[in-house]
Amino acid sequence: MELLLTSSGLRNETLRDALRDMLGKPFGSANAVYVPTASVAEPGDHGWLVADMSRLHGLGWREFDVLELNGLPRRMVLDRLLHADVIYVSGGNHYHLARSITGNDLAGDFLEALESRVYVGLSAGSMIFSRNLTEHSADVIGDAADLRVLGATTVEPPFGLFDWYLKPHLYSPDFPERDDAWADRIAARADFPVYFIDDETAVRVSDDKVEVISEGRWRFHP
Repeated sequence: MELLLTSSGLRNETLRDALRDMLGKPFGSANAVYVPTASVAEPGDHGWLVADMSRLHGLGWREFDVLELNGLPRRMVLDRLLHADVIYVSGGNHYHLARSITGNDLAGDFLEALESRVYVGLSAGSMIFSRNLTEHSADVIGDAADLRVLGATTVEPPFGLFDWYLKPHLYSPDFPERDDAWADRIAARADFPVYFIDDETAVRVSDDKVEVISEGRWRFHP
């Protein structure tokens, strides 16, 4: 299993090189599928989504698909995931993304697909693998409002692969409150490990190996 869990996509050459290495062949010989599901639960301007999709598309794939996880037949969703070499899951509301995967009974087959494909997550797309993606962590992290806006009070982690939790956009100008003091407050409350990563950083998972790849800054609190 190869996962590249980014804060803000493939923003620099170090992250793009990591994806090339994980893929093991040129982008022009591979198929990519872009999953924007998390973004549709986010209000406001979506220029960031268009920019990110354009950045990924610009890498020159053999095929570039866009796939929504809701509203399509389950078999169609799975077939299009399986057709891709790279599954790229965008940002937005990570609770909506998690609930879309579990609510459409996609978790098991999605995870099986990832055994032979490369997964790239952006923000919300990077946050769905922790077994600590629960209503408890929502209270600890301080984003329970993103769960309540969905009319929900609980969330089930779709995959539960790791005990650590990933929190993106550290030091980001788009999230000016996410500074060291913000990270310190969360770390003091958390009863689970947390990676805080900035927009130039990713956590790479290769089977059981976890490493941080970065042209920026990050923090880990075990």
